[in-house]
Amino acid sequence: MKKALILLVLAVGMNAIAQDKSTITVKSSETSGGVVMVAAIQPAIGDQAKLSLTLHCNKEASSCKAPDPGTYIMVRLPKNWGMYDCANVDLYPPTADPASAQKIGEYCLTEK
Repeated sequence: MKKALILLVLAVGMNAIAQDKSTITVKSSETSGGVVMVAAIQPAIGDQAKLSLTLHCNKEASSCKAPDPGTYIMVRLPKNWGMYDCANVDLYPPTADPASAQKIGEYCLTEK
């Protein structure tokens, strides 16, 4: 029973850490020189303007995929989390629950 409680607390804690999720639209993906580059747009939310985003990852990394154009859920990871020295994000299918779904990939985020 004690082990189950500890696992529950850890699971809830991990969900609280990865709080910042939003919907993005991937416009295109391309691979160049061992790097996957993804062009995306985050729609305007409230008083925040629409953002142009670039996601990139190292092609040889197991968590690096070139997603097809379409809508995805992007979860921003906390500072110093993830495999890149930048703002790290995970991508999930549009209907997935990031708490329990398998991510499509992990990327370094650049906002334009």
